[in-house]
Amino acid sequence: MTDTPHELTISRLMRAPRAAVWQAFTDHQADWWCPKPWTAEIHVRELRPGGRAEMTMRGPNGEVFPNNGVYLDVVPAERVVFTDAFTADWQPAGPFMVGIMEFADEDGGTRYTGRARHWTPEAAEKHRAMGFEQGWGKVAEQWEEVARRIAGA
Repeated sequence: MTDTPHELTISRLMRAPRAAVWQAFTDHQADWWCPKPWTAEIHVRELRPGGRAEMTMRGPNGEVFPNNGVYLDVVPAERVVFTDAFTADWQPAGPFMVGIMEFADEDGGTRYTGRARHWTPEAAEKHRAMGFEQGWGKVAEQWEEVARRIAGA
């Protein structure tokens, strides 16, 4: 836990340039968004503040999880903030978290920091128990693999 109440955080040094990490995010998100064997189908991605984000995550045992929200802030190759507290046209939804993804140059690669901020301690604990660290860590590993392919590394 950080100084921010109800926040879960991971950080990873990706061995790929920030431009490749960003391109993997913008053009190849379905390839890494869920820990395998889960998959993600991207339906709508309006990568701008107020833009929609709609996808469906599917599990190996037939699990189907629609995941809809909006982008709150987008600074290309630096920061993306999103939430499931709203859906299209700012319709309130049952909020679970605000996600923050930040990117910075470090040692010839990219420092990725992912944060999940929750409304309540119970929601943060539920996310932790669901496997936040392992899940977001595996996703970062898969993301780095895609970015390294893009960079030709």
